[in-house]
Amino acid sequence: MNRRKSLLVALLCAASGSVMAQSVQDGLKDLYYGKNLSAKQTFEKVIAAKPADDKAYYYMGIAQLAMEDVAGATATFQKGLAAVPTSALLQAGMGRIDLIKGDAAAAKTKFEAATAATQGRDGDVARAIADASTEVKGGDRAYALTVMDKLLNNEGRKKKDMYTATAADYIEQGDAYRYLGGENGGKAIAAYEKALELDANNAEAVMKQGLVNYNARLKAEAVADWTKATNMDPNYAPAFNELFLFYTTPKKDQLSWEKAAEYLEKYMAIADPADKTKNEYLAASVAFFKKDYDGAIHKGQAAIPSANEFYKNKFSLLVGDAYLQKGDSLNAKKVMDDYAQAVGESKLDSSDYKLLSTIYLRLKSSDSATQAGYTDKALGYLEKFASSTTAKDPETFTQIADALKAARKFEQAADWYDKANELRVANKEQLQAIDFFNVGINYYYAGVSVSPYDTALINKSDAAFQKVIDAKPELGTGYYWRGRANFAKDPQAQSGIAKPFYDKYIEITEPLGIEKNKSTLTFAYTYELLYYYFKEDKANVQTWSDKLVAVDPNNVTVKQIKENMAAREKAPAKPAAKPAANKK
Repeated sequence: MNRRKSLLVALLCAASGSVMAQSVQDGLKDLYYGKNLSAKQTFEKVIAAKPADDKAYYYMGIAQLAMEDVAGATATFQKGLAAVPTSALLQAGMGRIDLIKGDAAAAKTKFEAATAATQGRDGDVARAIADASTEVKGGDRAYALTVMDKLLNNEGRKKKDMYTATAADYIEQGDAYRYLGGENGGKAIAAYEKALELDANNAEAVMKQGLVNYNARLKAEAVADWTKATNMDPNYAPAFNELFLFYTTPKKDQLSWEKAAEYLEKYMAIADPADKTKNEYLAASVAFFKKDYDGAIHKGQAAIPSANEFYKNKFSLLVGDAYLQKGDSLNAKKVMDDYAQAVGESKLDSSDYKLLSTIYLRLKSSDSATQAGYTDKALGYLEKFASSTTAKDPETFTQIADALKAARKFEQAADWYDKANELRVANKEQLQAIDFFNVGINYYYAGVSVSPYDTALINKSDAAFQKVIDAKPELGTGYYWRGRANFAKDPQAQSGIAKPFYDKYIEITEPLGIEKNKSTLTFAYTYELLYYYFKEDKANVQTWSDKLVAVDPNNVTVKQIKENMAAREKAPAKPAAKPAANKK
């Protein structure tokens, strides 16, 4: 399930005075606080005492889905429908299962039937449909909003048919707006505010306002919201989890293992005591984020034998990453290779591919064939990570590009830097000179790394370097690299296509200090010298020879050109050609 899942809080439903209703509410309370196993156990007791309680079956299935147990949830919904064949709520639950399995059409049929059966006025059913449509991949977010709007719109209804909204309803409406994204962010915030008007201490509403702010790249505001939620309700584990996830995200303004460990410990302190395996995983994770890698490895390996498939995956990733972080790439490889073989290729996900690619990129061998095998495998896993990741954000694409660049796969790296830029533009971010430079430099190295040079790739680099100039015209970098790109296309400097760029680069750079720009000025001066040499412009040849010798006293090009010019001057003049005889 998506970690942003709605917790489906229905605590504000009208409570009867019966013990059974209170027991259902106890299970819902556990769901709200993220105690999924305890919730499941509570609903099992409810069902045992009252086998026809469809809410107990439905929310038990939701608890199972939160624990990644799709088969168990399916069985629970089916058992519930066998006991209560007319339950619209369980019909909606089976629609969610259809979505999880990728059958959106079957899901929509069940959702429409459940809506028709309740005339769209049952809060549990509407939230069940909207939550599935919002949270599950392939769901129709616009439809989710329509369902919630229909529930909350009392216009034209008779007094007896009026629906009394709950905080949970407005949270679900806010979720639909949030997932629709873009300009709907403000509407999501407003919906969460309505939930808070009904329940001023609802930490879920505040936590989800933080998600809206995070999606809008207002990271400080997001952290403030999540912190506020933990202060409102110190037992609200999902907010601590958001803070933990924030500080484990590999972005330069987020990643902090120290803070991650801090919030993970706080989360662990209020985690579900019934879930032994999860708590073992949390303990191993705390050790990892405190950089106690041996402790993390020991705890993880001890827990793997008794863990279910879901946690075997998580423990294997943790242990493999711990070996990697402590510099033991070979053991990291062994752990992850064994895991990949055990579960099979079809069950590997983006996290698995990312770690496997990182491990294989770190492996070093003195044997060239072995090293080539490591690199190929790393890039294969990297491509699978790229195609499987749901995190379609610029920084994820940039990380992929960085790894490709490190493996000297320059053309692929340039493509991924370009894709990252396209996402930034789509997100209405202002591209910086460095964004264009990353594209250009990788296309350049891809173009000049083959023989003969690949002109098409060099042209791509040239276009990217022009964008560097457009973004930062006062910076010499774009001019210099446009010079390099055109120098590659004109290595004898006879056409002069690189000259305007080197002229501008020299104009900008020389006043900044020749000594600290020796290497780049050497390229620029060399092109200028070659250009004037082939033009047989002796005065300028001397000028640029002097400049080159000033930065590189033993410059080979200057020496060769002087020798060639001297030899040319010593060569005997050819006798004038006699005019051709006039034939009659």
